[in-house]
Amino acid sequence: MLLLIIDILGTFAFAISGAEKAVRYRLDWLGLIVLATVTGVGGGVLRDVMLGSTPPVALTNPIYIPICIFGAFIYLKLRLRFRAIRNLILVVDALGLGFFTAVGAAKANALAAGPYSIILFAAITAAGGGMFRDMLVSEIPQVLKSDFYATAALIGGTLFLALDYFDLGDTSKILITTAFTFVLRLYAMRNKLELPKTGKRI
Repeated sequence: MLLLIIDILGTFAFAISGAEKAVRYRLDWLGLIVLATVTGVGGGVLRDVMLGSTPPVALTNPIYIPICIFGAFIYLKLRLRFRAIRNLILVVDALGLGFFTAVGAAKANALAAGPYSIILFAAITAAGGGMFRDMLVSEIPQVLKSDFYATAALIGGTLFLALDYFDLGDTSKILITTAFTFVLRLYAMRNKLELPKTGKRI
């Protein structure tokens, strides 16, 4: 039950992030819904397909798509009321990253995936939707060129794996991983942490 709740919260948070980009590109309402939905469930769908857990839960549980649509229009409603909406979106997105990192690691672990797979699927779940979102608006995905984003998810997935050695229950591991990844992402944003670049553009 906890995993479902966190998955839904992550979906809602990422749907808002997708809606923000749709508005930035001045898309119509269909584009708004598509970007919000792809961002909200894209990483989870990719994870489930790769793990062989099909059909993906986002396509069988009727709550996911309405949550994405709700998040999209909540953003439309709030963006005109709050001047600092961009900063709020960054915090919400960081929270979504924490939620989905924990969900991805926990689902891979539940399906008896290997250690590296658990870490990988934590990152895929957390960053996959954002990659699809950026590609739909013809951008190089942000996770590949800037921000301490997928890296935070990989570290969060590693933490989830390490917590196995402390004999903690699934609930504790999920909550600790969520909180750690969220705080790490906020710290990275505040201090403008990025991985080294490969070189100057020619």
